[in-house]
Amino acid sequence: MLFCHAVHNPGLIIDIVQDVRLMNDEAIHATPRKTGVIILGGGLPKHHICNANMLRNGADYAVYINTAQEFDGSDSGAHPDEAVSWGKIKGSAEPVKVYTC
Repeated sequence: MLFCHAVHNPGLIIDIVQDVRLMNDEAIHATPRKTGVIILGGGLPKHHICNANMLRNGADYAVYINTAQEFDGSDSGAHPDEAVSWGKIKGSAEPVKVYTC
């Protein structure tokens, strides 16, 4: 689909490494300001934004909103406490996970 779109709309550039680098730079250079994450869903975007905050010793705020449960072992279903253990969310933060249907 991206190929077809690019044929009709020249100039489309997707650079995943640059996207990750920009996210990491935003988090790293946020100090002394605070950072927070609002994760709607999960998967790869959740993983990358949490890792970016790990590079600055954790996010100050975190809200996860998804349908995933912890029992399946997925990153999407992981509770914020798991991110605290990795340093992705600061231990002093009060993260929230909202379980939805």
